[in-house]
This record gives sequence, C-alpha cells and structure tokens, in this order.
Amino acid sequence: MLRTNNLVKIYRTEEVETTALDNVSIEINEGEFVSIMGPSGCGKSTLMNILGMLDNPSGGEYHFLGKEVSKFNERQRAQIRKENIGFVFQSFNLIDELTIYENVELPLLYLKVSPSERKRKVQTVLEIMEIMHRRNHFPQQLSGGQQQRVAVARALVANPKLILADEPTGNLDSSHGDEVMKMLTFLNEGGTTVIMVTHSPTYAEYGNRVIHLFDGKVVTENFQESFRV
Repeated sequence: MLRTNNLVKIYRTEEVETTALDNVSIEINEGEFVSIMGPSGCGKSTLMNILGMLDNPSGGEYHFLGKEVSKFNERQRAQIRKENIGFVFQSFNLIDELTIYENVELPLLYLKVSPSERKRKVQTVLEIMEIMHRRNHFPQQLSGGQQQRVAVARALVANPKLILADEPTGNLDSSHGDEVMKMLTFLNEGGTTVIMVTHSPTYAEYGNRVIHLFDGKVVTENFQESFRV
C-alpha cells in the first residue's frame, strides 16, 4: 500500500536546524495493523503527517498506492487524502458547533456525496460505533470515550483504505482506551489498513508489527502475533 525510501524531514529556523526524520525506509502492506513507538520527539507524529500527506518530506520518496507522492502539491495531496485516508487524533478534533451527526457527515460533504447517500453512510457508521443515540448532541455533551468513538466514526464514514491513528488513546482512561483499540481492531479485521502511533506497549500489541523510532530513525521492526480480545 505504501512505501518510503530514505525519507528525510528537516525543520529550519534562522538559528537551528532539526532533523525530525533521518532516512526512514518502511513498507506497509494492505490489510496490516502497524504500531509505531518511540520516545517523545523521535519523529512519530512527523512520520504520520507525511504518510497522511498533511506535510511533504525534505528528501526521499513516498509511494502511496503505486504513486510517488512526495512532490505533489497541496491540492493533489488533498484529493488523495479525501479518497483514501481517515484520521483519528489524540485530541478528537471534533467541531464543537456541529452535532455528532454533522461532524461525521463532514468528510462526505467534501467528497460531494449525495444527500441520500450521506444519510445512509452516516447512520450506518453511527450504528456500528454504537453512538446513533447521541447523533443530535454536541461534542461537549459527550464523555471522552464517546467523543473518540465519534472521531473513529468520522474517519470510517468514507470507507477509507487507510486509517492513521495518532495516540488515539492518549486522552482516555484505560477502559475507554481499550474500547477504542477494539474498534480499530474491528476495522482492521474488516480489511482496513491501520497505522497507529502509541506510547503504550500494551496497545502496540494489537498490531501485527511494531516499528520503533529513535532520533528520527527506524531502530527496530518486530513482527508479532497481534493481541486480540
């Protein structure tokens, strides 16, 4: 599904040059659940931003679905994102002024899906995430676990090929964190590729592979029998 060759990301200011990614080469196949681990500042989120085409690398190559996309402009990247990638963030990133239904519907508006099809897709995914009864509420009326469930529903509604989850359990207690991991596992078992950044060794075990980053480099890559509950 995706492959990077010697990916480099350098941030420059007038006084400082920081190498966030240093010749990172990884390959992730369709249908995998891959966990990315490492200490704070090791480049995990930078890598996720590039894989999600929210940012471009400073050097190297990024191949996504057979296309070399590292030099694409923002409009080209946005089109690929909309059609193929769903995002789940630690901070939920829900829009407070929109209802739960409207938050989940938003990606379909960008894709210009018809009203009847939007309604069908949103209702289906809200039922899958067991949040349909909250569809007319606003994000601040929900618990953290419920808000993350809505964020997963929004990521899923357009049926993306890839879900990128950046510390999706970081703001949750253990019971709600377990709930989010079960949902990501459910999506992966349905065929969706999942790449997740996590600090938790326990949650990393949900993946079938763990990539460890340190100082912007891949230091180890472990295949494992994924942990399913």
